[in-house]
Amino acid sequence: MLCRCGAPLTMRLSPDRRGWIVAALGTAQTVGWASSYYIPAVLATPMAASFGLSPVWVFGAFSMAMVVSAAIGPWAGARIDRIGGRGVLMLSNLVFATGLVLLAVAPSPAVLFAGWAIIGLGMGMGLYEAGFATLAGIYGRGARGPITGITLIAGFASTVGWPLSGLMLAQWGWREACLGWAILHLCLALPLNALLPTGTETKPEAEPDTAPDAPPPPRGAMALLAFVFAATWFNATAMAAHLPGLLQAAGASTALAIAAGALIGPAQVAARVLEFGLLRRFHPLASARMAAAAHPVAAMVLMAFGGPAAYAFALLHGAGNGILTIAKGTLPLALFGAGGYGQRLGWLNAPARIAQAAAPLIFGAALTAWGLNAIWLTAGIGCLATLALFLLRRG
Repeated sequence: MLCRCGAPLTMRLSPDRRGWIVAALGTAQTVGWASSYYIPAVLATPMAASFGLSPVWVFGAFSMAMVVSAAIGPWAGARIDRIGGRGVLMLSNLVFATGLVLLAVAPSPAVLFAGWAIIGLGMGMGLYEAGFATLAGIYGRGARGPITGITLIAGFASTVGWPLSGLMLAQWGWREACLGWAILHLCLALPLNALLPTGTETKPEAEPDTAPDAPPPPRGAMALLAFVFAATWFNATAMAAHLPGLLQAAGASTALAIAAGALIGPAQVAARVLEFGLLRRFHPLASARMAAAAHPVAAMVLMAFGGPAAYAFALLHGAGNGILTIAKGTLPLALFGAGGYGQRLGWLNAPARIAQAAAPLIFGAALTAWGLNAIWLTAGIGCLATLALFLLRRG
């Protein structure tokens, strides 16, 4: 059986071909992130202008998509627990493509919002949480390495996505750019997800939640983790939306602020390489605690030294954010085991998606009202997240 692009759908990668599985899933994840999370930065302004709207409306539609993804995430995770992740990931590619095509042909703002709502469904079914759950079904507790691997690859989603969206926009227009991403889902991401193992190889329901000689996670561990994920996603999204303005409020020039912001991506990838190498010897809690503390430390450096510390702030924040992305997959696996992992991950990340949707508005208002002192908001949230991680113990 072949897809329209000629890719074989009957081939399967065996679980022992770990490198190929990571490469396939990581590439599919890159397409998913680049065609959803990262397209508003490039396409929101022309998209809004074609309807005579302010770009705020498009970003509002994108925020709605993240709320939709939060609602669908637990269902998608439970489905992956039962039948494996391959089918859910393939379905997400079809959903993504449908939403993107709807954006491309939208005759009115109402249809545009409907397209973003469908993309939100795809985000809840096809981004990191679904990928992590799929790997947990294949490798059980041994999924930490593969989870790190796919975040290493998909960490370049903005590096690939922004220029490609910009190129399609310049050559053809924003509607054609949406169609281009839909085609990439159907002809690249879908066949790659079809190559994955089913995702039920380890029978995680039979795996004990904790090792025999380890204490169980404390009561309230789910609530603590949900708070940590929401807090760190809030900070990451707030910085993604307002970092240049924050650094300029600290005294950095526009050129310096942009140059410092460009370091966040490489810092994230470098930190993930560190997690893949040195830090994998330690429990995920250790690296998560260190990573959560990175943003508050970066904030203190920026407050103390102002604009000249822009590079240090970007490097510290980016490195911490890079490791925390991995921790969102590895911490629940280490604390609770692989049984029910997908649904648990969906519930844990639902508040984080809502925090993501609210972060640009809340931090933007704080930055306008308080200037550089707005950094105390995210620094305080980061300190609370670090404290919550210290209240957890190894499972």
